[in-house]
Amino acid sequence: MISLRNRHFFLMDLVLLPAATVLAFALRLDAIRVQQHAPAIVLFVVLAVPVKLLFFWWFGLYSRFWRYASVDELLLIIIATGVSEVVVAGLLFAFALPLSGIIGFPRSIPFIDGLLTLLVVGGPRFAVRLVEQGRERERHRRQREPEKQVLVMGAGSAGAMIVKELRANPQLGLVPVGLLDDDKGKHGVRIHGVPVLGGRERIPELVHEYDVAEIIIAMPAAPGSAVRDILAICGQADVPARTIPGLYDILSGQVSVNQLRDIDIEDLLRREPVQTDTSAVEGMLHGCRVLVTGAGGSIGSELCRQIARCGPEALLLVGHGENSIFAIANELRRHWPELSVEQVIADVRDLDRLRQVFDAHRPEIIFHAAAHKHVPLMEGNAADAVTNNVLGTANLLRLAEAQQVERFVFISTDKAVNPSSVMGATKRVAELLVQASAQRSSRPYVAVRFGNVLGSSGSVVPLFREQIARGGPVTITHPDVRRYFMTIPEAVQLVLQASALGQGGEVFVLDMGEPIRILDLAKDLIELSGLEVGLDVEIVYTGLRPGEKLFEEISLHGEEYVRTQHEKIFASCNGLPGPSYLRDVVAAGEELVSLARQGDEVQIRSKLKEIVPEYAPPK
Repeated sequence: MISLRNRHFFLMDLVLLPAATVLAFALRLDAIRVQQHAPAIVLFVVLAVPVKLLFFWWFGLYSRFWRYASVDELLLIIIATGVSEVVVAGLLFAFALPLSGIIGFPRSIPFIDGLLTLLVVGGPRFAVRLVEQGRERERHRRQREPEKQVLVMGAGSAGAMIVKELRANPQLGLVPVGLLDDDKGKHGVRIHGVPVLGGRERIPELVHEYDVAEIIIAMPAAPGSAVRDILAICGQADVPARTIPGLYDILSGQVSVNQLRDIDIEDLLRREPVQTDTSAVEGMLHGCRVLVTGAGGSIGSELCRQIARCGPEALLLVGHGENSIFAIANELRRHWPELSVEQVIADVRDLDRLRQVFDAHRPEIIFHAAAHKHVPLMEGNAADAVTNNVLGTANLLRLAEAQQVERFVFISTDKAVNPSSVMGATKRVAELLVQASAQRSSRPYVAVRFGNVLGSSGSVVPLFREQIARGGPVTITHPDVRRYFMTIPEAVQLVLQASALGQGGEVFVLDMGEPIRILDLAKDLIELSGLEVGLDVEIVYTGLRPGEKLFEEISLHGEEYVRTQHEKIFASCNGLPGPSYLRDVVAAGEELVSLARQGDEVQIRSKLKEIVPEYAPPK
């Protein structure tokens, strides 16, 4: 069977198609009447066989490799048979029968013949596929890993795809014995032959009953609280768990067993997926020349990825680090080969270099993500924080106004609210500069504030992982420190959405959910590493560092926020200062930069306090 080729199937069709016609008459009539209809049978065979063979060739039935036939090939056979049978019936009743003088032809014959044609055409071809499947199973049986029984948590589309792939690839050694889902409406049904056995509360019982070796969590859209709860139940049942990536990571919409991985901290902290108005974002970015500063950083590189999906005319990657810019440029060219990607090594503090870039590329939209953001480090390097965060923003705004850049989006931080650090104060000054520029230009220049992002360079999660890998201790400044956290893709999605909403001068604040206690974050990371707090890894408190606060805030005193068209984005409704104040801020900002160039850190802090009265530097 395996050695059969399309020429063999053509010969089979020549023999079996007439046989199908005779059988159709035999099923419709008794033996005596079949003999009486011999002329009609001959007429039907002479007309039908050439027409069917012609349509089979036209639909490509003689150019397929039937060892790997699938539902697509089955559908092709059905369509080719149906179309050819309709054409044959039309020719038969409209021309052949009247011309031949044959009467009493059963009108049901074409229908019966069509069903039998499906059988005689599809049967041999799919028999080859069945033989090949048997051979594959035998090969897999010899190669497969020792079988492990698994439960799949989540009976949605992701869970169904995981079950289908596990059943199709027995060499993986993972046998799905059941699905679990909290939706009671799914209980008792079967998906790809695997039963839905109940909700998450049945995990301990089913692990014991089926000798389950692993739980697969196939819930990419589930919030972190649900993943945390399921992981706790798995811990009680003493069974390991793996998961597929979150919804932000599965942008292609495909789920594969190859994506299974251990539970990570992002899974425990993720929230319900953001509902993004992609049409508004794509309408803003499509066909435009977009410039991203800090393009090699965590936020900047993710901005570039999501912007690239919207079909800009060109994407300008501006950064100070050549290696990071080189890496993101290569990634973008690999995934979007048609996109024009320009790499620009430049410092936002260098106005002349930026002017060259603007003159050469004429950007229409700017996302300004370049910044110094490490709080304790900037306390000892206040001058550099000012020149990078304040002067760099002022330079970009100056050129944006001069060249009438359509949109300007400044990436700010919750640390700009009632700042206790130089970094936070400089970001607040930059927000004010953006508002002043928006007022002067009457263009949608906006700032977007959000908190910490998981996994970004310099953030606490990579530090904790490094400390755990060394065997500890894990260092925490204070047991009550809390911070807002978002995933990088979520933060960038909301930044793009906010930029599409901007009219000019707004400070947008992203809904970051509830703040997370850093102590809980450290404990989760230790436990996810398979270790025990206090036994394997110690937690040590080191005290708050200069410029740090116990709690971050999201709004300034007196600021009022209203929900925008997007449920997770708020805008300050009274945060735009008056024109005279903004003019004073611009002048004071120039004085601040001058002090930074002189390296006078005492005067720098004094000037920051003057510009940002709510700034409360550590004593």
